[in-house]
Amino acid sequence: MSDIPTGSSPGLHTLARLAEAARPEVDASRVVAVFAHPDDETIAAGAQLHRLKGLRLVVVTDGAPRDLRDAQAHGFEDATSYAAARREELAAALAAGGAGDLRVEFLNIPDQGVAHALANVSRRLVAALGDAEVVLTHVYEGGHPDHDGVAFAVHAAVAALATQGRAIEVIEAPLYRLGRDDAFDPQDFDPIPGAVAVQLVLDPEEAARKERMIAAHATQRDTLAQFPVKAERFRKAPHYDFTEPANHGRLWYERFDWGLTGDQWRAKAREALKELGLDKPPTPDATSSPG
Repeated sequence: MSDIPTGSSPGLHTLARLAEAARPEVDASRVVAVFAHPDDETIAAGAQLHRLKGLRLVVVTDGAPRDLRDAQAHGFEDATSYAAARREELAAALAAGGAGDLRVEFLNIPDQGVAHALANVSRRLVAALGDAEVVLTHVYEGGHPDHDGVAFAVHAAVAALATQGRAIEVIEAPLYRLGRDDAFDPQDFDPIPGAVAVQLVLDPEEAARKERMIAAHATQRDTLAQFPVKAERFRKAPHYDFTEPANHGRLWYERFDWGLTGDQWRAKAREALKELGLDKPPTPDATSSPG
């Protein structure tokens, strides 16, 4: 992983503070974390959340797919009760991780529904980002269509705010993708030459904290068991072309019935870019994302 260059960039400063061996508290009063599901924050940054003082968390979905297969598998009759349980699990996980005072906002988009509301979510994030200088979110990595949808919406919101003279930097954290060995690859970046990234190897105390958070997401126990509690990784996000396939076209979610193929997802992205007026190349003084 790359060394963090010296500079006054808010995003690079946040990365540098996260990477300090002493694990100091980080002033995150101008940082917003935006993730798709309750538990994504635990996978991405659970061991660090207690350090990010003043952080705001935006959870885009309610965690309850409307086909009810997940809800019924966990003993819930409807999406409403399953979503309520997942909200309670999130609160318990944050408390277990020492981040119980973190401010949380739910956008309550149906789980597996972000791609069908890309323009709406993007506009809502413009308001939700408030006075943020840095936003922490998903990598565009082809793991879950909601994850990619939130990555799209964050970059679109940042682009919209750039036209108003607001500069916001995007920091991203990997959750999972289809590896080159055709297997599930958790929390690993697809390398990008020159990318500014850090890897935080978890010490025993940090690992125990994250394990407590994972245990609090009781309905997601089997899913979260796939993630080794060893390290958390962060990087300054590149510019993405969301009309091109993620992860070189190797899409984990196409192996499952999660509502969309990659072609369908990208068609939704093209429609949303047009609706948002972001389907034209950026001008030199109004880039769509930091890179």
